[in-house]
Amino acid sequence: MAGQFRSYVWDPLLILSQIVLMQTVYYGSLGLWLALVDALMRSSPSLDQMFDAEILGFSTPPGRLSMMSFILNALTCALGLLYFIRRGKQCLDFTVTVHFFHLLGCWFYSSRFPSALTWWLVQAVCIALMAVIGEYLCMRTELKEIPLNSAPKSNV
Repeated sequence: MAGQFRSYVWDPLLILSQIVLMQTVYYGSLGLWLALVDALMRSSPSLDQMFDAEILGFSTPPGRLSMMSFILNALTCALGLLYFIRRGKQCLDFTVTVHFFHLLGCWFYSSRFPSALTWWLVQAVCIALMAVIGEYLCMRTELKEIPLNSAPKSNV
């Protein structure tokens, strides 16, 4: 296996560390986006904004701004996929894993399974945005030309 361009050795420690890193990026950037929204709305920050499915909604300005924070967070996490995962084939896997753990966190925090339709719609949109944009960015990086020599090209 030595000398191959891409090694496909299964490394559970690497996978676990990438999952933890992506969860950190997800909640860190979501916290920053929600803090920015709270500063704009002059409201007090709360963990309910992250973990309560009933907060998200189209009917109230805080609900709409929280939804906007989740969508902006999906774009931020797509950059996390680019910098930390770096494989287009794995973007959907890590995106679904991050959102699955978020579902478990919401379920644990509120002691009930999220049943709000808007919460599920926002999560579906965020999964789609994060996976597609992350995969696009990773594929763009993977498809860059690999220089074979360091000598400058001459015009023939």
